[in-house]
Amino acid sequence: MLANRFNNSTKPDESGTWLSVGDLMSVALMIFALLLVTTLVKITEQQEEQTNQRVVIITALGEMLKESGIEAEINQETGDISIMDSVLFDLSEHELREDGQSFLDNFVPHYARVIFETPGASEEIVRVIIEGHTSSSGSENANMLLSLRRANSVYKNIDHKDFDYKYQFLDKLLVAGRGEFNANQENDERSDRKVMFRLQFKGLEKLHTLFDLK
Repeated sequence: MLANRFNNSTKPDESGTWLSVGDLMSVALMIFALLLVTTLVKITEQQEEQTNQRVVIITALGEMLKESGIEAEINQETGDISIMDSVLFDLSEHELREDGQSFLDNFVPHYARVIFETPGASEEIVRVIIEGHTSSSGSENANMLLSLRRANSVYKNIDHKDFDYKYQFLDKLLVAGRGEFNANQENDERSDRKVMFRLQFKGLEKLHTLFDLK
């Protein structure tokens, strides 16, 4: 009997061992949950900050158009600015008209100034995309080519201008032709024929920096 007692007293307390592992798992889960909550809070704060910054930028662009008397339409949610093709081009042509060039002479310097003088705007705006758009009248291939040529004509015109922040602005520019992709497919709508200056805002690609990951 003494031998049995001795043997029993030397057996490891398996329940105690598993309890310790369980405690460690609980602590690990609590730490993970805390990190997750902290990350979500930071993400939310960053999203709110970005939203507020974009509102400031879009408001500044709208005020610029109004104060400068520039006839263009701004999307109050995205900041995209649409310029009717009739302002810039003759029907079915891609070379800028003389008054189209004059329009860009007025518009581009004001537009660039808003981007680079509004606090935080140049960091928030990753790209400015010059998009050509057409109506659904005509063939799809012809419309795509026309829209791209028009956007490229606008880009070339900007490249030959002299204005503040020119080279910083050019670094952000991309050219795209959308053709009739966004046009009314049932009717030839005049409003579908346009050139857009579309803003591409900074996304969430830098959220990894929350944990200083490289």
